[in-house]
Amino acid sequence: MSNEENKVDNFDGEAAEGSDKKERKGGGGKGGPRGEKKQLVTLAANPELEERVVAVNRVAKVVKGGRRFSFSALIIVGDKKGRVGYGLGKAKEVPDAIRKAGQKAATKMIKVPLEKGTIPHEILGEYDAGKILFKPAAEGTGIKAAGACRSILELVGVKNVLTKSLRGNNPHNVVKATFEALKHLRSVEDIAAVRGKDKKSVKV
Repeated sequence: MSNEENKVDNFDGEAAEGSDKKERKGGGGKGGPRGEKKQLVTLAANPELEERVVAVNRVAKVVKGGRRFSFSALIIVGDKKGRVGYGLGKAKEVPDAIRKAGQKAATKMIKVPLEKGTIPHEILGEYDAGKILFKPAAEGTGIKAAGACRSILELVGVKNVLTKSLRGNNPHNVVKATFEALKHLRSVEDIAAVRGKDKKSVKV
């Protein structure tokens, strides 16, 4: 059988059975203390960054000899000062998958313009089956969002915002749709520069 097939199951926190135990037992020597040490070094090198685990899934790869199990982790990293990123990591052990995802997220961070604790203007984020609407909100409103979207906004540094999920609830699509929206946000200064007008005369 030459074709390969990937199957994703929700991670239930329990050790995998059968061949899964063999795979994890064989890789435990390399991914134990060393993996944890590397993760601590990564966090120490970026003390301002905060991590959030969005999703951890168990992946089974079907090959000629049977099934090979591993884990995938989706991580959000931000400094709560307008910079945020996400990463997806895969490994035979959960800590290693989280560490890899965190490292990828730290290298792919984007800068998000903020205005008085909220976003500068209304925007729609869309990716595949995920579609989310974002609106600025007044002081005291808080973050009206849930799940992965809320984690991202918190790590960006947003204090007040309104969101509405128009389509999809898959965490991967929600994360990518949120980042599509954040990447297209523009500050009042940017819009004023493009229009050749004064900042005070610009309405977004």
